[in-house]
Amino acid sequence: MTQDAQRGAPAPRYAGTRVHRVEDARLLTGHGSFVDDISRPGMLHACFVRSPFARARINSIDTAAALALPGVHTVFTAADLNPDVKEAWHAVAGKDVSDTPRPPLAEGEAKFVGDPVALVVAESRYLAEDALELIDVDYEPLPSITDFTRAQSSDVLVHDGYADNVAGGMAGAPPDEELFATSACVVKESIYQQIYAPVPIETRGLVVEWASASQELTLWASTQTPHELRAFCARLLGIPAQRVRVIMRDTGGGFGQKVVPMREDMCIMLAARKVPSALKWIEDRRENLMSAGQARHVSGTARMAFADDGSIQAADIEFIQDIGAYPTPYPVLTTAAIGMFFPGPYRVPKASFNYKTIFSNTSGLAAYRGPWQYETLTREILLDIAARKMHIDPVDLRRRNLLRRDEMPYVNPNGMPYDHVAPIETFEQAVKILDHEGFLREQRDALAHGRYLGAGFSVYIEPTGAATGHLATEGATIRMESTGKINVYVNGGSSGNSLETTVVQLTADALGADIDDVATIQGDTAITPYGAGTQGSRSGPMTAGAINEAGTILREKIIALAAHHLNVTESEVELAYSAASVRGAPAKTVTFGELAYAAYYSPQQLPPGMSPTLEATARFNSANPIHWSNATHACTCEVDTQTGRVTLLRYIVSEDVGPMINPAVVEGQIAGGTVQGIGGALMENFVYDDEGNPLATTFVDYLLPTSTEVPGIEYGHVEIPGPGPGGYKGAGEGGAIGSAPAVINAINDALAPLGVTVTRLPASPSAIMSLLAETAR
Repeated sequence: MTQDAQRGAPAPRYAGTRVHRVEDARLLTGHGSFVDDISRPGMLHACFVRSPFARARINSIDTAAALALPGVHTVFTAADLNPDVKEAWHAVAGKDVSDTPRPPLAEGEAKFVGDPVALVVAESRYLAEDALELIDVDYEPLPSITDFTRAQSSDVLVHDGYADNVAGGMAGAPPDEELFATSACVVKESIYQQIYAPVPIETRGLVVEWASASQELTLWASTQTPHELRAFCARLLGIPAQRVRVIMRDTGGGFGQKVVPMREDMCIMLAARKVPSALKWIEDRRENLMSAGQARHVSGTARMAFADDGSIQAADIEFIQDIGAYPTPYPVLTTAAIGMFFPGPYRVPKASFNYKTIFSNTSGLAAYRGPWQYETLTREILLDIAARKMHIDPVDLRRRNLLRRDEMPYVNPNGMPYDHVAPIETFEQAVKILDHEGFLREQRDALAHGRYLGAGFSVYIEPTGAATGHLATEGATIRMESTGKINVYVNGGSSGNSLETTVVQLTADALGADIDDVATIQGDTAITPYGAGTQGSRSGPMTAGAINEAGTILREKIIALAAHHLNVTESEVELAYSAASVRGAPAKTVTFGELAYAAYYSPQQLPPGMSPTLEATARFNSANPIHWSNATHACTCEVDTQTGRVTLLRYIVSEDVGPMINPAVVEGQIAGGTVQGIGGALMENFVYDDEGNPLATTFVDYLLPTSTEVPGIEYGHVEIPGPGPGGYKGAGEGGAIGSAPAVINAINDALAPLGVTVTRLPASPSAIMSLLAETAR
């Protein structure tokens, strides 16, 4: 639009449009800057000696041969690093919460295959890996327990002081056993979910540089939480936080794995002050699969009771979750979400839960996109089983029980306060897109010809925003530079979730700026305001709130300056296309560039008392701890009963995340999570043998979904505004929550004529063939 055409035209609204991602130009042309791209003068490289045993006493570590290798600088053991730890708590749990053990290097005993035992520092990664082979660790193998379902009765204790290998647990109200005994229909199933992991395309990594003269530490990190990494590092080393700087440029995926610093990160931070130059550690894929943390891995029994008309009367779940040897902070509390959310988006009068978190000699539990997903998996499988038992279509059974808009606010029986949602609406939209009746006809015709087709649904409600504790506030700085261009500074954590694009959209709208005049700076703790980073599907609502706060302040400053320049009252000024004009007289216009010139270069011409500052920093404090999103996943599949292969035919997601800042970004988030859930349903499986050896430490053994396993995803959107500024809700985790149960239900629907029900994941070809053979006997 020309400048003349712009005069008098209303300001464009960028939020809600499919603006192209601003980060794509560098990422798609190979010009991104990741941790492994960082090179510092004289930089040294780190590599970990890792235990080959699931449990073993470490009697001694002989490093002499390794130190004699030219190019090897030093080898650190637990005695060198662990005593230097000052504080090692994470903000996600808080300093006053009792946590499970987490030494940087293994002390006295290795507790899983891959446990870091020593740290080699050399002039190159190649030399460091060569040196690993020369280190003689005297291990004394000990009995281990790697099957968490047997850990409570095992003679082996993973950690002293934790009887029966129980880290902790929690229970809600006791189940109403009389109601279960007298209800018209009760279904009960044991459901097992395997270990699978985030496996981001970029593994973990750090470059840490200590400047002894200034006593300052700089970290280049692959992280979702640069400010929390800074705070953690300062606490760990006992140095002032203002002397720690974290720089996060591009991060190639996190999915929860990069929210909190893990033990290897602690080691690199501790070692950096003991070496003469910057220290780099880049995790290889084998280490990532073996040591970066497991996810899911839950075993439990769930029950639901129904009245004659199919209405849910009660729901109960009892489960245990494997937390490995060294879980990320306070797993007892995070696991509670499974029990608390189990009633889901349904009208459930009574609910109960009981769980324990169990140590095992395996890699520790870490966050992974929707870490409470097991609640949706169990509930949605149970609903389909109940529908078949009551001879009700699963669609009709859900219709009778899903919550409606006019029932909000609604408090689930575990005390979770739902609002600003209407789960029935996403469900009906997904059913319509699928053409459920049409599919039923296709299914009957296929069965008549010996083909087994199935449809599966999964409905969930998701807590987003994660606005509690340090997560309840978010900052933003917006600055008009001397050229009139705009920079917005936010904390960062962008790891494929398009924050760079969405904050530019929101800022352009807040100031009436042309979107091409806005840029963002993220991920550098020296210049960005504190924020809790990317976790808990919080980035959309919390960043929008921060930009709204800072943008409102800066907009008022721009309007005041423009009113003075145009010699009108502030109420007469309109902002659009990076210019201020007079309402009703669009020819009277001053550009942002002209206003910035006056503020920066001619402040003496401003009236007394008018500040030339064209910058605002503000913090958003959320009054709502949860912004509830919800969605329905629906898919159809065909199961080959001769091979056990599952072919997904269609995949549909109807999601309500409130108004969408950028629909393309929302759909990208849904697609990414959905594919991860499909992988967990069908193939991903991190398996240990009886001795605790991991059997899937490469992508030859750990299978990931590709475009050949995933059909095109069809999207539907319901937009019910949330309670925060703009009505935005989070969208990061939902796809990974809803997809696995939808796929399993589709498989079970297809195999229902044969009497097969999958309740143990993954539903691999071999697992399906075993179930078919079992049923045939």
